[in-house]
Amino acid sequence: VFATQPPRPAHLVRRNLHPPHPSRSAAPHRPFNYALLLPQSRSLRRSTTPVEKFLPVPERSRGRRMMGGRAVLLLLVISALFAQIHASDPVIRLSGFVSLHPVLSFCLILGEICDVLRVVLQLFHESFNESFDGSWIVSGKEEYKGVWKHAKSDGHEDYGLLVSEPARKYAIIKELDYPVTLKGETVVLQFEVRLQNGLECGGAYIKYIRPQATGWNAKDFDNDTPYTIMFGPDKCGSTNKVHFILKHKNPKTGKYVEHHIKSPPSVPYDKLSHVYTAILKPDNEVRILVDGVEKSKANFLSADDFEPALVPSKTIPDPDDKKPEDWDERAKIPDPVAVKPDDWDEDAPMEIVDEEATKPEGWLDDEPEEIDDPEAAKPEDWDDEEDGEWEAPKMDNPKCEVAPGCGEWKKPMKDNPAYKGKWHAPLIDNPNYKGIWKPQEIPNPEYFELDKPDFDPIAAIGIEIWTMQDGILFDNILIADNEKVATSVREKTWKPKFDAEKEKQKAEEAAAGASEGLSEIQKKIFDILYKVADIPFLEPYKTKIIDVIEKGETQPNITISILASVIVVIVTVLFKALFGGKKPVAPVKPAAETKKPSAVVPDAAAGSSGDKEDDKDAPRRRSRRDA
Repeated sequence: VFATQPPRPAHLVRRNLHPPHPSRSAAPHRPFNYALLLPQSRSLRRSTTPVEKFLPVPERSRGRRMMGGRAVLLLLVISALFAQIHASDPVIRLSGFVSLHPVLSFCLILGEICDVLRVVLQLFHESFNESFDGSWIVSGKEEYKGVWKHAKSDGHEDYGLLVSEPARKYAIIKELDYPVTLKGETVVLQFEVRLQNGLECGGAYIKYIRPQATGWNAKDFDNDTPYTIMFGPDKCGSTNKVHFILKHKNPKTGKYVEHHIKSPPSVPYDKLSHVYTAILKPDNEVRILVDGVEKSKANFLSADDFEPALVPSKTIPDPDDKKPEDWDERAKIPDPVAVKPDDWDEDAPMEIVDEEATKPEGWLDDEPEEIDDPEAAKPEDWDDEEDGEWEAPKMDNPKCEVAPGCGEWKKPMKDNPAYKGKWHAPLIDNPNYKGIWKPQEIPNPEYFELDKPDFDPIAAIGIEIWTMQDGILFDNILIADNEKVATSVREKTWKPKFDAEKEKQKAEEAAAGASEGLSEIQKKIFDILYKVADIPFLEPYKTKIIDVIEKGETQPNITISILASVIVVIVTVLFKALFGGKKPVAPVKPAAETKKPSAVVPDAAAGSSGDKEDDKDAPRRRSRRDA
């Protein structure tokens, strides 16, 4: 309209108050082509979708008229805006000179036009600023008991779709006014998710639903509802990925096959808002972005990028081919002519008694390795009638510390030089070896050639998840056919929230900085104490020292006391070692043990080894039954 508009008559044009620039004074009149302001978007000239192909010709024409109506509406909006320019300031000429103030006005109006165009280029955008009741349909299936809520994001005034209960299944769907075709044009899928309570096990992905059969009801939406693309985070156990799954129809068989991207990004671990973007390009490329940063890129037709590949292999192993009975896959076989040597004794033991060994001089045969602690005293509250006969706790025999050993001496064992083990014939090359058998290859009946993926259109957007965490918030679900539109929406909606959450997180970390620093110091102290417990001369006290350290880890406020206790133990041991008393030595493995009556009730048999170690130093109690 504007490109063909003739100039206004001279007597109707208000002369410019500023003299014309000399370089423009002789320039011929050339009207500005305002059609150049319109972006060349494929969304304004979309081809007939597969769904429309099944409509009668009048219905198909009506669909085209509706889409053409959007373009006409866009032109009317732009015409009205330029009319506003004329009405507000007659100095402006659309094809002549303008004053400084009208230039600024024109820029502002142009910005508004760009915003209008940006909205038009959004094929679908759900901001959840209004309640979802009526526009989104909750599944009526009995298994989906999770309650969806229209709630604010924590710390923001922005609303979203909230998963309100843990350990529930959720399903909700939104049917689009027009199916979105994925063929021959760029399509951007984008949405925000905030895991306000983290995500230990559950999904936060979106399913882009393909057109359903006639008579299908949105209330029937469930896990089996066919989709075109599934995209979004999923985490549970060893699974930690941002899914991108494409369901593609095999033109030979008519069956749909799931194709998973091989290198999906991982899910962020924090509780901040994150935006996930999938960009499908006409050149068969797909890019996965997290927070606007590319994390993965793949080609739909590459066998290295999707599992299984969209294009099947030309040949497959013949399922009816069988391995011949005489096929030998053994590369080596036992030598059939080999004979076991006459001197090979298969019954010879691995170890024998060292007959040349002699008892060390000074060995104390009559001294036990442990004796009753002479300093131990029977507790005053010990009741022989109730507690049984009291026995003093045992201690290492100090006489054994200076002697080579105590108790009955036995000759040690040594390796048997005659031991050879079980005899086996040596291996030789198999003369009948034919290699590993594989079935022969035959043409793949499901093979087909493909230049571009045959995507089904997107007719609805569904969220069908099972999660153990609540607090998952979906927001700003977008489908666009222009990357810049997705970037603009991301910068305007997600970025301010993310920046605010990041600043809040930094402030909380700074506030907890002092206590966190103390925790780091405590951790280093406990690491040192564990190393101290491994010192050889502290071996008899290692169990007790570790018990004290573990208690200190559970009660950080007594760290200094724990440190002092360990130092006292070390000083005491050194003092006794230098000036006499009970010297700490590594425990000697007894040659034989004598079972003694147990001092605990039968249920105590399930106690830990640490408890048994503590019982060694405690007074031993015998019940009347044991006595």
